Amino acid sequence: MSSTTDREEIPSEPAAPAMEGTAASAYGLNDMPPPQKAIPLALQHLLAMFVGNAAPPLILATAIGMATGEVTLMVQLAMVISGVTTMMQTFGLGPLPIGARLPVMQGTSFAFLAVALLIAQEFGIAAVFGGAVIAGAFQVLFGFSLRWIAPLFPPLVCGIIILVIGVSLMPTAIGYSAGGAPAEAIGDYGSLHHYAIAALVVAVIVGCTVFAKGFVSVAAVLIGLIVGYIVAAVSGMVTLDALREAAWFQVPQPLAFGMEFYTGAVLVIVALALASSVESIGDLTAVARTGLGRSPTPKELSRGIVADGVGTSLGAMFSAMPNTTFSQNTGIVALTGVVSRFVVGIAGAMLLVAGLIPKFAAAFNTIPYAVLGGATLVMFSMVAATGLRILSTEEMNRRNMLILAVSLGLGIGFSMSPPEVFQQMPQDLALLLTSGIVPAMFASMILNLILPKERSAKHVELREDGPTGEDIEEAEQVVETSRPIASVSPSSSG
Repeated sequence: MSSTTDREEIPSEPAAPAMEGTAASAYGLNDMPPPQKAIPLALQHLLAMFVGNAAPPLILATAIGMATGEVTLMVQLAMVISGVTTMMQTFGLGPLPIGARLPVMQGTSFAFLAVALLIAQEFGIAAVFGGAVIAGAFQVLFGFSLRWIAPLFPPLVCGIIILVIGVSLMPTAIGYSAGGAPAEAIGDYGSLHHYAIAALVVAVIVGCTVFAKGFVSVAAVLIGLIVGYIVAAVSGMVTLDALREAAWFQVPQPLAFGMEFYTGAVLVIVALALASSVESIGDLTAVARTGLGRSPTPKELSRGIVADGVGTSLGAMFSAMPNTTFSQNTGIVALTGVVSRFVVGIAGAMLLVAGLIPKFAAAFNTIPYAVLGGATLVMFSMVAATGLRILSTEEMNRRNMLILAVSLGLGIGFSMSPPEVFQQMPQDLALLLTSGIVPAMFASMILNLILPKERSAKHVELREDGPTGEDIEEAEQVVETSRPIASVSPSSSG
């Protein structure tokens, strides 16, 4: 997540037209490849994001003890809503200011998983969707007022938020690697064969990412899951009950799991939704710069964030977790040179069709916990590593180090604390603090606003006769800290 200036991200003047005929682009933004090329390219986008899209609802549903059919339905709903929101993002909704009309895939966000687990365990799954439907409305407002709100989320703040999200999710991945709830039920939790399967998945993912090229590298997580699944099946760890019970076709019904509203749940999801919107700014920027050779226009950024919000609220109405842009698909745009939004739109249509066939979702539900644990360990760790990469773009002077230290102390401290720490607190306040993400977010935002900015002399050019007065004056200017981020995590972002 490299950072750029505020002017670059939200320019005051419209950006240059899309360079659709550049040599770097095999197909331009509004080009439609022939079907024999468009379909394989779309499938590539779908496979690259499928695991990241299906994993959050699967983890949430299994963690709170949903029945097999309900788990399958949660994954199915995520696929349907992600397909709809992807098409909305790429094609737009007619004259409405919704959708960036850029080649961006939408999927279920890992950023909300940690707090969704807490909310679902405390209030029930319906409270997650109640908070999400309101959070989506706030994202729409964020999109329409982007120029004024985005400076509240500079790279320093976003890096801290994403780092804490990744760290807070890591224990969940380790629990899955140990065998998860099924292993606990039979007294097999933490056995070495579970860890061995998880370690194999991690090794395959790392090997594909480092030593392979092209699509194999991009789809490393999917390949790791397939290899781990095969080994687990040979070892007798796979059961196909969910697949046999699932229907061949099912149209999702609104409010399948209900909707309830609790103040604490709403506040925490709204806070994360705003942070997720800033991540989407980075994805939209990365796609435009990588594929089109330009920055996104203010209209594209605004419409993209509005689409995020509409998708999140729509998803909540159909019992799907919040949606966001997926950054791994940005890499595919750069890899293939195909910038066509129609290709990504076709991938969204494929995702929608797959979501209407419950057996696709049920197949994912047959993956053993240890296999999923190895894959999620890498994905959650990459979320944290992306936060560190964002922070590395910032000058770590005393001011920024202090903001980082206090925010991480609160964020990681609260997320790792035993439940007894929160017993004497009001329920809503305890919920805001338990995940650690919200206190880290607000601490970093407030400290970044109130602490005086340090002066920097790193840009002074030393001359033979020493720096001039103008050099010294320029070097003493306040370091800019109000820039939105320019790329996002693979999770969030996904």
